[in-house]
Amino acid sequence: MKDYKENKSNLSETFCNEVYSVVREIPAGSVTTYGDIAALLGMPQYSRMVGRALRQVPAGLNLPCHRVVNAIGRLVPGWDEQRRLLDAEGVSFRKNGCVDLRLHRWRDDSVLAD
Repeated sequence: MKDYKENKSNLSETFCNEVYSVVREIPAGSVTTYGDIAALLGMPQYSRMVGRALRQVPAGLNLPCHRVVNAIGRLVPGWDEQRRLLDAEGVSFRKNGCVDLRLHRWRDDSVLAD
């Protein structure tokens, strides 16, 4: 994967702010993926960088980061609160514990239409 091999340990503030802007738009009861966010930003190969940006969200932003999952709907390992927050919003899960993306996947149509 291209993004894994490139050295991007220092994420730009601009990139992080763009990620945070997309995450703010995810409605309650919906989820999106790291890859979807990267694609919305016009950088489809940067899905891992989206994850890195979300790991360093300043606490005061109060972003709904719990609404971001991986490409198959898997939750963040070790973050038990993510499941509770999604349950409270009515998000349903498959038997394997992954979010049912067919029912709950959000994509910003206004951005994708461009």
